[in-house]
Amino acid sequence: MAGDFVGSGDPAYEAKVLMISVAARMAGMHPQTLRQYDRLGLVQAGRAAGGGRRYSVRDVVLLREVQRLSQDDGVNLAGIKRIIGLEQLLEQAQARVAQLEAELDAAYRRMAELEAAARFPGRDIVPTNRTSTALVVWRPRRTPDR
Repeated sequence: MAGDFVGSGDPAYEAKVLMISVAARMAGMHPQTLRQYDRLGLVQAGRAAGGGRRYSVRDVVLLREVQRLSQDDGVNLAGIKRIIGLEQLLEQAQARVAQLEAELDAAYRRMAELEAAARFPGRDIVPTNRTSTALVVWRPRRTPDR
């Protein structure tokens, strides 16, 4: 859907700068349809200082997808709203997985650095398997002062 757009990595793709008439023309819809979709929560328009609706290129791509789902696939607006919501959840989950993978890679790199710098390599950091690692720290027992 929106992620398929060539410029989706560009900040301008998300910028809410298109007036409703321009966005409607780009999406091949009547401006009143965009107002209705905004009220239904299918596409969230931004607002200009004067209160006018503003759309992004991403919104236009989404509007085209709404139109395709409705006209070509016969999906009702409630179904389209659910599809859009699920796609947004999927995008968020994919972004979170990518973030966690990067953090895991950084942790593995840091562990390797610590192990390489350790006085007795391999004794402080003990890998238990590929997906988890245990840190073993030895401390002498303290005896109470008598």
